[in-house]
Amino acid sequence: MSRLTIYLLPIVCSYAILLLFACDKAEENLYSSSDFTPEDQFTSGIEGPAVDATGNIYVVNFERQGTIGRVTPEGVAEWFVDLPEGSIGNGIRFNKDGQFLVADYIGHNVLLVDPPTKEINVFAHHDSLNQPNDLAISRNQLLFLSDPNWRESTGNLWKVGTDGAISLLEKDMGTTNGIEVSPDEQTLYVNESVQRKVWAYDLSADGAISNKRLLIEFPDFGMDGMRCDAEGNLFITRHGKGTVVMVSPEGNILQEIELKGKKPSNIAFGGPDGRTCYVTLQDRGCLETFRVEFPGRAFNNER
Repeated sequence: MSRLTIYLLPIVCSYAILLLFACDKAEENLYSSSDFTPEDQFTSGIEGPAVDATGNIYVVNFERQGTIGRVTPEGVAEWFVDLPEGSIGNGIRFNKDGQFLVADYIGHNVLLVDPPTKEINVFAHHDSLNQPNDLAISRNQLLFLSDPNWRESTGNLWKVGTDGAISLLEKDMGTTNGIEVSPDEQTLYVNESVQRKVWAYDLSADGAISNKRLLIEFPDFGMDGMRCDAEGNLFITRHGKGTVVMVSPEGNILQEIELKGKKPSNIAFGGPDGRTCYVTLQDRGCLETFRVEFPGRAFNNER
């Protein structure tokens, strides 16, 4: 074997591996939605969703309002727990201890659910909350909460400390809804459904926000929940349009995924590699799913 062959062999092998990897991804059917659960197992209040360390997806309002359903990685949905009387859940996020937090928009609470025991406690409460809607959580366990007033087309933005103390970050916004933290945890994203705007803020380690700027504004249809992938791209559910739009950190539209339903309410990343998206559909009472190129931001944090 010549010296040149010895020199080139590792390079050729490396390129071959990269080519095989690229071919595998090219052959995979990315950004194409299909049904994950049967229609009408959940109410029109279907929301959440959040994925645990073993790949189960937790979704609110299974069969009736005020419940939490659990969906296996194979798409089998079942009742998991009833929320306290008078409570109805919306967004769900897992903490580092494997418990999950639920925005209770009727009780003006954030509830804490312990999956092994199914014990439910009030983690945070504030009488001034309009309607706790969606949640985002940082690695240091700070919680960020959107709080719309749908009747007035306004909303507030709150932070919840690790002790459950709630503090107001911004008031008198538009109809605050989807909320997410960037992978480097230096940006907080909040959307306004009625105004069709997505805002970005600089985010400090202690949860303070500054430098508010417009990331993107849409000319039509609404928005609901949204999540980031590990590259910082934001996946936004377009309520009424029946799509999920993928937006870069610079505010450029990269992909728009067509769904079967027209009223997506939220999205989560899961699957064995974090590259499977699960979308809740209000008009179909089910979840749809599609594969993406990069894992979700929270995928490694929740494992």
